[in-house]
Amino acid sequence: MAFTKQEKKELIAGYEKWLKDSKAAYVMSYHKMSVKTIQELRSEAREVGGELRVVKNTLMNLALGNINFENKGIFDEASVVAFAFEDAPSLAKIIDKASSTDVFAIKGGFMDGAPIEIDQIKVLAKLPPMPQMRAQLLALIQTPATQLVRTITEPARQVAAVVKAYSEKIPAPAAG
Repeated sequence: MAFTKQEKKELIAGYEKWLKDSKAAYVMSYHKMSVKTIQELRSEAREVGGELRVVKNTLMNLALGNINFENKGIFDEASVVAFAFEDAPSLAKIIDKASSTDVFAIKGGFMDGAPIEIDQIKVLAKLPPMPQMRAQLLALIQTPATQLVRTITEPARQVAAVVKAYSEKIPAPAAG
């Protein structure tokens, strides 16, 4: 399908916007991709705040040059780009899972404007989900506070224990 110059300009502008607005962009090649396969992958990407697009390599290379992204030559065969607008590690998990099939293969990507390699994408995929990371960070922050409270209350607890033991040891005077 041939595009007019105006349509090409619009596609390039769209690619530039997606690259600038995304936290990460993962590039995959595809072979023998069915409509059902791409729809399922797009659906999974949308659930984590991402977008999956089949791109025109020549136009994507022009977009990369326009926004000063380093072109590592990954747009050479049929390409699908997954744009992570919210949670980059969650989308990386989906991309990593998709690459385990014979349909998709990870070629590389970009994070915050810098190129990233396949192994870096796989490391991102192994990170825990964002809610779990937040919980771990909160626990890490709370640990020193909890220890501080224990340290402050410990002397008072010890004094109370001594007073209680002393009061139990001495018999009460008889009333009379």
